[in-house]
Amino acid sequence: MHTTGLMRAGAVVGVAALWLIVAAPGRSPAAETARTGDGRPDLNGIWQSFTTANWDIEAHEAQPGPHPAIMGAWGAQPGGLGIVGGGAIPYTPEARAKKQENFKNRTVVKVTNDPRRFDTGDPELQCYRAGVPRANYMPFPFQIFQNGEQILMVYEYKGAVRTIYMDPHREAPADSWMGWSNGTWEGDTLVVDVTAFNGHAWFDRAGNFASSSLHVVERWTPKGANHILYEATIEDPAVFTRPWTISFPIYRRLEPNVQLVEFNCVPFVEEMMYAPLGLFHPPDLGTRE
Repeated sequence: MHTTGLMRAGAVVGVAALWLIVAAPGRSPAAETARTGDGRPDLNGIWQSFTTANWDIEAHEAQPGPHPAIMGAWGAQPGGLGIVGGGAIPYTPEARAKKQENFKNRTVVKVTNDPRRFDTGDPELQCYRAGVPRANYMPFPFQIFQNGEQILMVYEYKGAVRTIYMDPHREAPADSWMGWSNGTWEGDTLVVDVTAFNGHAWFDRAGNFASSSLHVVERWTPKGANHILYEATIEDPAVFTRPWTISFPIYRRLEPNVQLVEFNCVPFVEEMMYAPLGLFHPPDLGTRE
């Protein structure tokens, strides 16, 4: 056989061998997942999603930012296919009107002690915590710390923290931005039941929202060594006509020096929120020589 024929035959054998390895029985994504000492999937590490859902969880086209005359393409919204199962959120008619009002007033900020101060303005704009599920698809990484009794998730955005109580489950002491999380394992899937929300968080910058009756059931399923399929069922009879779902992949960050970097946004919003009230005084940075 000529050399060229040998090379072609070798290539065919190599491809066939690769196919056998990939297609071999037992080489499922679950089998490739690292395990903890008790046999559970090891979720420890830094993770991040790469979607455009923080702008809008429904499908959306690219749009200019709030001040294109001075910012150009900075702040522009990328288009995206959305993460909502079935494509559209099943709002009640009244809630859909509220969502549209939210979008119209997404950059309107009220600084007051009146509880209605949360009625306008995206909470992200004002540096409030993102809530669940939004914290998982914001454009920031988060870190998971895992043991048998509880799982801790630390989010780079504003240093938000949520504890998932595995054993024993615990009752929420109060409503909060991030809600209250109790978890269990269904095979290799971490199922997290989240309740006790304060009703102020939005799902995105487009004004999609829920009330304090929100109930979220998350499913974190490893699909290999370095990515997780995130699914969540969202229920709120005060806002939606039926439960609905979202899903997207989350990826492990693999850089050798990867770590969370502080993103404390409080100082970034002080002038916007307090200057109109005469309560903002720029810090004295001294004279630069």
